[in-house]
Amino acid sequence: MSTQPMKTMVPLKIMVFSHRPEVRETIITAVGRRPAADVGRVSFVEVGTVAEVLMTMDAGGVDLAILDGEAQPTGGIGLCRQLKDEITDCPPIVIAVRRKDDRWLATWSRAEGVLVHPLDPLTAAETVADVLRSTRLPVARG
Repeated sequence: MSTQPMKTMVPLKIMVFSHRPEVRETIITAVGRRPAADVGRVSFVEVGTVAEVLMTMDAGGVDLAILDGEAQPTGGIGLCRQLKDEITDCPPIVIAVRRKDDRWLATWSRAEGVLVHPLDPLTAAETVADVLRSTRLPVARG
């Protein structure tokens, strides 16, 4: 029997932004608490204003952000581009859009992933897991 202590995995932190609580809930439900076995558990921080987005991102510790492209008065697409321009080592961002035709806007914003409403739970979880896998780098601790 091993005498090594068990490692506790800290959940990855995902910030979800929309001015509408029901949209945030839809995104969180679609992604789920464990998007993929190799990614592990995630926790969500819900924010409803641009000021909250900026404060949360400035505070650090966000592993991924999901922004509502249709948020009002400032949409997630423009906000994504602003965050990518202003934050050094900006965490990866996924944009949720209403129309497939708006995918190009999310690409313009430099988002690493795009979700299209209505959200399919398998696709949403897979997209988030893929973005987390492709952007996560090993961290030296000690």
